[in-house]
Order: sequence, then structure tokens, then C-alpha cells
Amino acid sequence: MEDSEILEKFAQEKTREEAFNLLLNKYQQKIYWHIRRLVINHDDADDLVQDVFIKVWKNLANFRNDSQLYTWLYRIASNESITFLNRKKLKNNISLDLDQDGLNLADTLADSSYFDGDKAQMKLQKALLTLPQKQRLVFNMKYFDDLKYEEISSILGTSVGALKASFHLAVKKIEHYLLNTD
Repeated sequence: MEDSEILEKFAQEKTREEAFNLLLNKYQQKIYWHIRRLVINHDDADDLVQDVFIKVWKNLANFRNDSQLYTWLYRIASNESITFLNRKKLKNNISLDLDQDGLNLADTLADSSYFDGDKAQMKLQKALLTLPQKQRLVFNMKYFDDLKYEEISSILGTSVGALKASFHLAVKKIEHYLLNTD
């Protein structure tokens, strides 16, 4: 079902819940994996998906169609994930040193019963965790979610040129990690 049809149904009181269920069915898995690649932990990702869709439920009536619905959803999911990670760092008094944070997340990934990747996939995930948060976000959206730079720009509020630079730097850092670690 098209987003415009979902929004039309949501605007009507009697079909609002049906519309929201259609929205969930269409986007919940994509949003889960977007969040999961950022926060790593399955339970945290599940909680954040719930938080995202609660915000969506509360604010969908105010959606102005300035952007596409899925870019709006990704923006909410990205912001919730970044806020969660920043709160987690402060709460756990984790060093803001990216390498240390990456190591903590890598340990979480390695211990996760929900991660079923092979060694190469694990190495790629560990490489991603060495990236600064913004580069990791841009890389995930471009590589895994196959979003266009213009879409990512709309989601993150960053220029296309800056996104291209972030993606390029992320790729170089990942290549360096993959070539120089066992």
C-alpha cells in the first residue's frame, strides 16, 4: 500500500488503527534493522523500535508531507538511536573515546545470541564499530539500507557533499581495518 493511502486512512478516526498497523507492517522490520546496526543489542533495538513507533503514533497526524514518510521514520529512528547511545555512554560512564566504545559494542555483538553472521560478517561489524557515530550512520544507511544521498540528506539534515565525504572516509577506514586486523 502506498504511503499516501496509509496517511489518508490515518487521518480518519475510524481507520486510524488499521492505517497504523499497515505502517507497522510496511516499515517495522526496516526500522528495526536500521536501529539494530547502530545499537547492536537486540533488546535495546526492540525497545527503541517501540519508542519510535509510539512517537510516530503520537505525531503522524501532524506529518506535513515535507518529506517522504520513510525518511521521516528514519529520522526519528536515527535520532532515538543516537540519543540512546549518548545516554548509555553517560549512564555507564563509558569513555567517549570511540575505540573504547567500539570495543564495548563489539563485545556485545560477539556475545549476542541474535547475531548469526560468519567470521567475515563479524569482522565487518567490528570495523563498523570503530567508525565515529555519524560515519557509521551514513555508511549503514547507504550500504545496508541502500538509500540515496538525497534521502540520507533529508533524514540527517546534512548536505549531500558532506555525506559523500563521510561515506568515503568510512569506506577507507573499514578497508584499513579489514586489511590490518586478524
